[in-house]
Parts: sequence; structure tokens; C-alpha cells
Amino acid sequence: MPKAVEHFIHTINAAVKNKKPIYIRGGNSKYFYGGQLTSQTYEILDAAAYSGIVNYEPSELIITARAGTRLSDLEATLSEHHQMLAFEPPHFDENATLGGCIATGLSGPRRAYTGAVRDFVLGVRMLDGKGDDLHFGGQVMKNVAGYDVSRLVTGAMGTLGVLLEVSLKVLPLPSMEITLGMQMTKPEAIDKMHHWASKPLPISATCFYNDHLFVRLSGAESAVHAARLKLGGEEIKQAKSFWQSIREHTHPFFHSGTRLWRLSLKSSTPKLSLPGEQLLEWGGALRWLASDENLNENTIRAQAEAAGGHATLFSGNKSSAQIFHPLTSYMMTLHKRLKQKFDPAGIFNPGRMYPEY
Repeated sequence: MPKAVEHFIHTINAAVKNKKPIYIRGGNSKYFYGGQLTSQTYEILDAAAYSGIVNYEPSELIITARAGTRLSDLEATLSEHHQMLAFEPPHFDENATLGGCIATGLSGPRRAYTGAVRDFVLGVRMLDGKGDDLHFGGQVMKNVAGYDVSRLVTGAMGTLGVLLEVSLKVLPLPSMEITLGMQMTKPEAIDKMHHWASKPLPISATCFYNDHLFVRLSGAESAVHAARLKLGGEEIKQAKSFWQSIREHTHPFFHSGTRLWRLSLKSSTPKLSLPGEQLLEWGGALRWLASDENLNENTIRAQAEAAGGHATLFSGNKSSAQIFHPLTSYMMTLHKRLKQKFDPAGIFNPGRMYPEY
């Protein structure tokens, strides 16, 4: 067993014995996301110490890497073989790791058209709250019997265990990509994106902001050219840097308020009447809201619920608001039962998802 894993197990056992929480971190690039640890004193488990690609079969479109592997290194290796992480994960920092990517479950602009993080997770290796080395899923793209724990830990914010290794399905890079820009109102953009979603178009990203709709087309040259003629608009130069600014939140919009809300809704939801700047992604299903602290969180969540969705306080001052959308009592009971099974002593990242655990 690698020394890093032995150290992790020792840290877990000591934390259980001393009843001291553990903060699991990789590159620490997404520390701002989620709740703060409820305990003032905790041990830091540095998952970045366990890194490297374990297995990569380009012809099989599968890669397995340790959780501490930097996303930039992983993507560089895939790029050499003209492949990619199709869910286009945000980094937010050059030290972002695969473990942090899976733990937060965040996807980028391509998510609505190729799938979310959990759709590409084939298997994981992890340590639970007793220090047991567990394996779930596998390294093949097939259905398996039993609970799909590898997808369950995706987006769990490290509250269920310490990720050690992750196996992912990857996809080939598209042979051609262009981005089109069109000027229109928000209601027009929502109607357009909803209409396009039912058509066989090679759309890989959409973004609406400040009366401009941007559409990225990816795929075979013939399909991209045909879609360009059908959709119209002007081709955008420096498109790669534009989509990177959306993915990495370096676009000016993401700094236009004191709080950034992430609203997941039905794509056909009409324009929301909330004060503050808004930016739409994922065909209208993801709506970012940059607001000030005076906008009541209950107002935001009420509109999100009315649209069949939910709202998350993504970044900004979180001292007076709940981060993730409140769960029903039934769902909270399920969450607590899962937490008890994987982390009976409650040492992993307490408070990162909900204050209750």
C-alpha cells in the first residue's frame, strides 16, 4: 500500500479516536464553494499527495487516475491523444485536482449537451470513516448490479469519504468547433434555445448575456457548416478564451455582484423577475444571478421552486444564508443515513453540504 494511503488511514483512525473532524482538500481551488466547516478545529487531509495516472487506454476511452492528480495534467495527457473530459470541468485554479472535481460535481458549458460529471464516472476507490479501502464500480462502460456508489460520492463534497482513485469515460475531441453570436432579448433567447434543443444540431454550449446569445457548434465539419447556415449569426473570434472565461468565471459578469447564485431550472422557464445581473447557460437550464446581499434568499428560492428547480449560493458572503437548497425532511433523513453508513463518527467535512451533518 502506498505511504500516502497509509498516512490517510492513520489520519482517519486518529480523528475517530480523538473525535476531531477532518477537512479533505486537494488543490483547495474550490474552498469557496459549499458551507464552511462547523468545527473551528480540524485536521487537514491533503489528498493532493496521492497523484498520478494509474491506467489509460485511449482506444477504450477510459482513464483511471489518483484523486490528487491535477486536472491540467490529466487534460494535457488526454489532449495528446485528441481526447477530452467531455463535461468540461471548471478549474478555478491551476492546482485543481480530479478529486475536487468529483467531490464538488461541477460541470462546465458542455454539460447540457454531453452529460454531467457523474455521467462519466465509471468507478471509484475511496476510504470510508473507518479507514476501510473500498472499491465501487469498475473500468468498463456497462451496467453493474447493486448501488451506484461511484456516482453517489460525486458532488458529495467529501462528506462520505476520501477519494483515492477515479475511473472516467472520456470522449474524442471534436474535429471542428465554431461559436456564433446573435443579438436578441432574453425571452427570444430562451425560446430559441428551447426550440434548438429538440433539433439534431451539433450544439455543445450556449450562453446568453447582455442581449447577446452565443452558441458553440462542435462535431464533424459537414454538420457544423450545415448548422451554421441554419442558425445564422456571426462567427465569434477568440471563442476559446470566451468559453474559458465562462467556465472559469473570469468573465466580468461573475464579478458584478456581491453574491453569485446558481439556479437550476427547466430550460423553458420564462425570464425571472429578480433584481441583479443574469447570465444563462445550458440552453436556459442554468441561470447565474449576480446580486447584492439585500436580495432575500427566500425570494430567490421561491422563484426557483416555482419553476421546478432549486437555487445554490455559489459564492460571496455566506454568513447569513443557507448554501444549498433546503431538503425535505424525507430527503434529509436519507442523507443522514448515508452519512452514518459511510462516516459513522461524522469526521469528514462536517458542514460542507448542510449544517446538520
